[in-house]
Amino acid sequence: MNIVGISINHRTAPIELREALHLSDVEITELISGLKEDLLAGGFVLSTCNRTELFGVQKDGKAEFYKLFKYLTNFKEIKQLSSQNFEKYFSCSAVKHIFKVASGIDSLLIGDSQILGQIKESFLLAEDLQFTNSVLKRLFDTAVKVGRRSIKETRIGEGAVTVSFAAVQVVEKIFANPREKSALVIGTGETGKLAATHLTDLGVGKLTLANRTRSKAEILAQNLQAEVIDFTEIIDHLHEFDIIFSATSSEKFIIDKDAVKSAMKKRKGNPVCMMDIALPRDINPAVKELDNVFYNDIDSLGVIVDQNIKKRKAEIPLVNKIIMEEMVGFYSWYNTLNVVPTIKAVREFFETMGNDELEKIKHKVSREDYIKIEDMTRRLLGRLLHNPTMNLREVAESGLNSDEVALRSMMIKELFNLNGNVNSSQNKDDKNL
Repeated sequence: MNIVGISINHRTAPIELREALHLSDVEITELISGLKEDLLAGGFVLSTCNRTELFGVQKDGKAEFYKLFKYLTNFKEIKQLSSQNFEKYFSCSAVKHIFKVASGIDSLLIGDSQILGQIKESFLLAEDLQFTNSVLKRLFDTAVKVGRRSIKETRIGEGAVTVSFAAVQVVEKIFANPREKSALVIGTGETGKLAATHLTDLGVGKLTLANRTRSKAEILAQNLQAEVIDFTEIIDHLHEFDIIFSATSSEKFIIDKDAVKSAMKKRKGNPVCMMDIALPRDINPAVKELDNVFYNDIDSLGVIVDQNIKKRKAEIPLVNKIIMEEMVGFYSWYNTLNVVPTIKAVREFFETMGNDELEKIKHKVSREDYIKIEDMTRRLLGRLLHNPTMNLREVAESGLNSDEVALRSMMIKELFNLNGNVNSSQNKDDKNL
């Protein structure tokens, strides 16, 4: 199958270059329009924070790797990228790569739960733009199936592999019913935003945000239906929260032991979970000496993350097994696309020959004898064609060896001159006889 693809990702380029090549849906739509015109008969474009990939079926052999690379970089007007920043895939390797991405094992964070949804969206966009065909649709469906099987049949997506999510999972273990708890997130940068989102997904009863620039906290609060307090009022309100996450860029502690000690008196001993996910730290680690204060920082949370990453890596062989099973299934289906026309042509060839011979004796024997001869001819043709047909199907359905299928199909066509004129071949046979 002449599918070709290129990928820039976390292995091939730093984040600055990956960001520069990131494509919005509007840009992908425009890019696909040009690709349809010049290089590809169909395909898809995937662009996330860690990768931008372009895969498609070649149009008349035009879509060489370098042409795809130049087309993409020229579209974004980026000159600092070279072809060395891209991985190149063709045919079987392209299919395998797409399946690996869908399963999450090719992600920067192994088992990334978001990538399957992003792939679905890229496939749907390609379909909406009529940039697909029957083979690509089957490929898309199989890729989604790989992703779903990986999630359902392995533990590739289990356990937190980010500090923010690890912190939320610790909270979940401390508080049996987070819906009855209130949480404060200090700092609304990328880490704080992620933590706030995870807490919302956890279902905390009340979420409050604080940031040095209040307007930034207010924007995030609108999206998460949270409340906002001024950064300068954090200490005054500390006792109101059961869960406290801090993720600022402060060079010194913003919460010290005395402030937490005072807050705990007001809380009358009710426990508080404090997650310091900032570097440098925001909360004085001495607070863990206080009763009913559950404190974690990046180092302690990092241990959890490392353990979960190891567990996910251990699942990769199981995911690879799923990928190979689905590749065999996909190519078994794909190979039959080449086999079916050959089988049909062989049968038509022999049936035409049989009908010609039957026609020659039709008026030379009795009606009763003709029916017997016709029946015998049909059964004889069926027995002659059974083994070649079954063998060809078995090769096609055996898996990935599409070259072998193509070779056998070609040999059969050449042997019986199926690419030529059946009648002329028959006439030659008559003359030779």
